[in-house]
Amino acid sequence: MNRGNQKASQAFALTLEKMARGGVYDQLAGGFHRYSVDEHWRVPHFEKMLYDNTELLRNYLHGYQSFGRKDFLVTAQEIVAWLDAVMTDRERGGFYASQDADINLDDDGDYFTWTQAEARAALNEAGFAPAELDLALRYWDIRELGDMHHNPAKNVLHVNQTLEELAAEAGQSLSELRAILASARRALLAARAQRPTPFIDRTLYTGWNAMAVSAYLETARVLRMDSARDFALLTLDRLLSEAWDGDQSLSHVIAYGGGAAQPDKPAGTLDDYAFTIHACIDAWFATGKISYYRAAVRLANAMIASFYDQAAEAFNDVALAAAGPAPLGALGAKRKPLQDSPTPAGNPTAASALTRLEQLSGRKGFREIAERTLESFAGVVEHFGLYAGSYGLALERLLLDPVEVVVVGSGPEAERLEALALARFAVNKTVLRLMPSQLVADALPESLAETLLHAPAPAGAEAWALVCRNHSCLPPITDAAALAEALKNPA
Repeated sequence: MNRGNQKASQAFALTLEKMARGGVYDQLAGGFHRYSVDEHWRVPHFEKMLYDNTELLRNYLHGYQSFGRKDFLVTAQEIVAWLDAVMTDRERGGFYASQDADINLDDDGDYFTWTQAEARAALNEAGFAPAELDLALRYWDIRELGDMHHNPAKNVLHVNQTLEELAAEAGQSLSELRAILASARRALLAARAQRPTPFIDRTLYTGWNAMAVSAYLETARVLRMDSARDFALLTLDRLLSEAWDGDQSLSHVIAYGGGAAQPDKPAGTLDDYAFTIHACIDAWFATGKISYYRAAVRLANAMIASFYDQAAEAFNDVALAAAGPAPLGALGAKRKPLQDSPTPAGNPTAASALTRLEQLSGRKGFREIAERTLESFAGVVEHFGLYAGSYGLALERLLLDPVEVVVVGSGPEAERLEALALARFAVNKTVLRLMPSQLVADALPESLAETLLHAPAPAGAEAWALVCRNHSCLPPITDAAALAEALKNPA
């Protein structure tokens, strides 16, 4: 690792650590608030957005893969738990858009914040001994003088000390302290549940749901969470059924909340198409079901036909020739999004999706459009700094040789090989699990079929892995140690 990458790696890890310990993170229920309003990342704007939490879920998952840190794993698990409990239609599939910051104009995060007297009352009622109660107050820094301007007694829960530091100071074992804090969290959550709950916008936006599907599928595979995988696929199937006509038209909304009569759904934007293509590709890798890959290809063709400006060699944010009356004022302007704000920008997201599809399909036209799109912004992108992160990722996908790991078979050994292949994150690595019966041309994307169908199956093996680069595969690998060696430095 060169020094530049090492510094970036350290900055990434430190940022994840401080965010999860700060007030911008809901220390009781999990999930991140929208942004911080102070330089200490202590007092947030308390609204919670779906897209923030799904993308941060991926960040913490990648942090866990990269550093092996349990605190990053716990944060990822807590984000999923909060989304499952609060932000999802468990029966039909779908992720809700947001949870409000407050109840009314006189409220400023009172649902999420605590006076010391409120916290003491909740913990006393739950039967906490004085020493245990004080440990909880110290851990979440709940003081008589709090953090909120409108009510200085109100505290935003945050963590100034690690568990190890507090345990050493208090003379407690780590296991004892974890048990005390887990009980305290449950007691405070139960008390918080008695307060008026901020409104949840139950609109199911297409692009945001596609982002959530991708985040859940990736999390499910790395952490072996079947429930997250199943819900992601339920959501994607609903999206493809209710928001897409199967050919050209993808709507911006899957469904509106509240159970009222459904108004006409607005036309999909570039983001909706690009994120849904990614979700379909991710579903293909998660399931091996060729229908998801074919849906991704049809969506890509529709995205190019409706949004790609041949003259400018980049994508517009809205369709080139939308049906119906012309939109008013600024809504009629067609923009070519490059800046990530607040979600990954449409052009690099579309380019990344097309690059992934070209690697599977072998369709050079997809790669050519991706290259032209990224080239069209090459002269200005350096001025966007941190706001061009998705451009950088798209460029990595384009320039780095793809590493494809295909695990074939079932049983414990196949599980071990797949888990090992997924253990470390690399932007250019994909992992696919197949049964031997799926190694046939009509069950595989075109380019992948050309690669895999020439690879021999090892005699007598119940499971094996193929590591492929540039449409050429290493001999089949049946041993976990040999697979780990083959996967060193995937970039």
